[in-house]
Amino acid sequence: MEYTGQNKLELFVDNAQIMKKKFIWQGDMVKRMASLLYAREGKAVDCEAIRRCHDLIKQNTGVFSVFRGNMALCVAALLSLSPDPQEVFGETLKVYGLLKGVKLRDSDFLVAAAFHIAEQSDASDYVNVVNRTRSFYDKMKAYHFFLTGQDDYIFAAMLGLADLDVAPGVERIERIHSRLKGEFRDKNSVQALSQVLALADSDDRVITRVLALRDALRSQKIKLDQTYTLPVLGVLAILPVDIETIVRDIGAARDTLKAKKGFGPLSVSKQELLLFAASIIASDYAGSVKNGVLTATLATSISNMIIAQQTAMIAVISASTAAAQSESS
Repeated sequence: MEYTGQNKLELFVDNAQIMKKKFIWQGDMVKRMASLLYAREGKAVDCEAIRRCHDLIKQNTGVFSVFRGNMALCVAALLSLSPDPQEVFGETLKVYGLLKGVKLRDSDFLVAAAFHIAEQSDASDYVNVVNRTRSFYDKMKAYHFFLTGQDDYIFAAMLGLADLDVAPGVERIERIHSRLKGEFRDKNSVQALSQVLALADSDDRVITRVLALRDALRSQKIKLDQTYTLPVLGVLAILPVDIETIVRDIGAARDTLKAKKGFGPLSVSKQELLLFAASIIASDYAGSVKNGVLTATLATSISNMIIAQQTAMIAVISASTAAAQSESS
């Protein structure tokens, strides 16, 4: 079966129900993320393959390893989708060591960055990509010291993998950021949006597109210009699809999901629901782009953004839960 966006939405819902039953002790958000990763590939979730990869992670890392943290199930899902999970995980550990070697800190974000570098580049290019990742991070932090943190590791890796020279690339990110910072509330998300838009061909055109798309979506009460969904808005703006079509498809995808069991307002926040809907639709669009380089870049970017934003949500929830437990003890 050739899956379309609508088929993938149904597949995502089915995957989420299966994951909920099979992985009782894991958090709901990370189970939904694993379900989405499979659905985007047009695949029914393979719980046994995920379990094997989860065991692979535990067998090759220490008890306190960050690989066993909040993102363990997501990493296991990513590995299970690869043709050779053991080899990919071994390469991911190598890249993680290289990233630590350039003084990036242990975190779920760094785990995801390491996986994508290992998956998207050759071993002979690891050092170059890692150094580029560190350079992008440092130069972005030089512009925005307080905005740039561990949540930028995945975006820095995305840029490190892209065909962008570091210095002019960061200058371009800053130009885009300067033009957009007055348009959106969340300043940290504007930086992520600017990093995504730097992948486009033309600053003027893509900035005009992202603002027009924001307004068109808001006219239909679809708020993709929020903290966790703003980077996906950037991807949608880059794709060569009519704004009316995007608005129609995102609205339909949102409505489809929120009508499903387990995706109502008591189970999934509005931003998370929109992140799922938009990422599936954006992936469907990216698959139809004729420019092979752009397609590969955007496909990687969408995966990066889903994981980055979901990781950030999970981190906020985990911190809030820990604080509440501390106050009650």
